[in-house]
Amino acid sequence: MTDTAYKTRISEQGIDVVESGRRSRKDRIVLDLGHDLEFSTEALRSYAFARWEPMLYDAMVLAASVEFADRAMKRPSRGWARRIDLRIPVHDPARWTASAVSDALHEALRFLTGDFWSIEFVKRSKTVGQPAQEYLPFPRPTDAVIAYSDGLDSRAVAGLLGQTLGEKLVRVRVGPKAAGKPVVNGQLQPFARVPYKFKVPTQNGETTARSRGFKFALISGLGAYLADAGQIIIPESGQGAIGLALATVSHAYPDYRNHPRFTALMARFLKALLGKPVQFSFPRLWHTKGESLRAFAALPEGGAWRETRSCWRNSQWSAVNGKLLQCGVCAACMLRRMSVHAAGLDEGQGTYICTNLNAPTLFRALHPDFTRFSPAFEQYAIAGTLHLDHLADLADSEARPEVRRHAALIAMALELPAAEVEEKLIGMLERHTKEWKEFVNALGARAFVRKWARVSQ
Repeated sequence: MTDTAYKTRISEQGIDVVESGRRSRKDRIVLDLGHDLEFSTEALRSYAFARWEPMLYDAMVLAASVEFADRAMKRPSRGWARRIDLRIPVHDPARWTASAVSDALHEALRFLTGDFWSIEFVKRSKTVGQPAQEYLPFPRPTDAVIAYSDGLDSRAVAGLLGQTLGEKLVRVRVGPKAAGKPVVNGQLQPFARVPYKFKVPTQNGETTARSRGFKFALISGLGAYLADAGQIIIPESGQGAIGLALATVSHAYPDYRNHPRFTALMARFLKALLGKPVQFSFPRLWHTKGESLRAFAALPEGGAWRETRSCWRNSQWSAVNGKLLQCGVCAACMLRRMSVHAAGLDEGQGTYICTNLNAPTLFRALHPDFTRFSPAFEQYAIAGTLHLDHLADLADSEARPEVRRHAALIAMALELPAAEVEEKLIGMLERHTKEWKEFVNALGARAFVRKWARVSQ
């Protein structure tokens, strides 16, 4: 179905989340909690180290339902927004439909994804049983919770903050791996992981995955609630937290997944739902990714950055001879490679499909056994380069009005003076530009990346 708003066609779809054995309404996409979604008993126990409440299960179902709805419904070929009508069974509908909770939830999702959401909560027919009480030995109260993934930023910032917080920093696994508990100086670190996964394929649906930020923020918020932590750490550097919203692509809605404005909206929602305030903190907001990597690499466990993954592309597009590699040319990979260069480090061979950025063409830069090269792959590479190039352009004085407007949005979210935020934002962009220019120029005059980038000219 479609309707028209703002002179743009908006796709519309209804999705019913149902308990096992229950039916959905007619013409609705169905997410069956008993068949399509699998909750790990072991992982649920990691969230029972303090106490168990049915609300926790309902919140995790909400996170999964939003993610499923986002991924199952393609965006329109023209325009961006979709209208998503979602119904979810919960233990206590009154809690979820309270205006303070519902209004904050809808505002956060609308801002994050650019879609029109309508979420209805209905009474469950059966109560979900409590996980076996096998409490994890986490300290209580803790000081902070950090989303911990396979990414470079989360690994680096967790390591840096761990130097002072130690066991009072709880890591919440938000990446795809089920294992990988962090160890520092031989000690297992406080850790919990996302307790669900889908059993139904959604890879042929929507790929922008803007709702991921909601899942990460909500799961981290639940971890903070259970650990009595008042702070949730957002590990992204300025390029990752702000850059994605500043340097937009074509008609796409700005990417706010790690943006201070979105986390401020999530803090409002979490306070309304959980009844206690939580603060999202950005310890590396005004640093570049290269600066964070350099600081982490100097620590005893700093070599762990080599185990991280930054690539946005999945195994369907980034496998060579059955081994998952990073593509090496998407925006996330290019930022990673630039940051490694800025930190004075080297990844060596066997990391990327695009093995040689010094090559005169993209095709000649690829691993010889890579068989999925196509015009679309090249367009993806061009977009990756142009994203970092556009971000560098914003350091120019001609872009100051745009930067000033964005600084005002950040200042409002962080409750800081706009002039102070503008100064810090410009400083981060200038250091990004310096790192990007040095990286591109180091590739050599004939490198294919230099044909796409303006910063070296």
